[in-house]
Amino acid sequence: MPNRIPRSVELMSTSDTALLVIDVQERLVPAIQDHPRVIWNIRRLVDGAGILGIPVIATEQYPRGLGSTVEPLKGCLPVPTEKLHFSCGACEGLFASLREAGRHKILVAGIEAHVCVQQTVIDLLGDGYRVYVAVDAISSRFAVDCEFALRRMDSSGATLTTTEAALFEWCEVAGTPQFKQISALAREAAP
Repeated sequence: MPNRIPRSVELMSTSDTALLVIDVQERLVPAIQDHPRVIWNIRRLVDGAGILGIPVIATEQYPRGLGSTVEPLKGCLPVPTEKLHFSCGACEGLFASLREAGRHKILVAGIEAHVCVQQTVIDLLGDGYRVYVAVDAISSRFAVDCEFALRRMDSSGATLTTTEAALFEWCEVAGTPQFKQISALAREAAP
């Protein structure tokens, strides 16, 4: 008989999760509610994923019109996949390597909550992924759009979480060098 309870399949881990960063672009960001906080939280998620070996994928919506990914994210993200569809699910092959690697959980961050984020989350759920949404790492131009997008994603089956909760969930245990790095991210002063 085991002495400990097995880890829940509801929790993300470094072996089964990927991070998706959606459309954090130059011409969109200035209009987004609380954009300094959103960018800060996305950067902490990207840094945490790097520390723990979690793959990161990113997209840009029509970059010729909306510009490229903003700094400081541009320097720490992989080359983004360009798209015209609002849902990242329409990006051919974007998720193939994740599926092949057994990564069936995706933590989503980015903008706008009620358009590209919401449509992507619902498509991923429909394709059998377990989807988590970092609520403090997404936003929209208007608070009402973000609020109702979160409600819809939640009622569709996505798991709502926060940046710090996700970082420590990925980390899983204290007392490691990775834990110390994740703790440093958690202690950063918010913008």
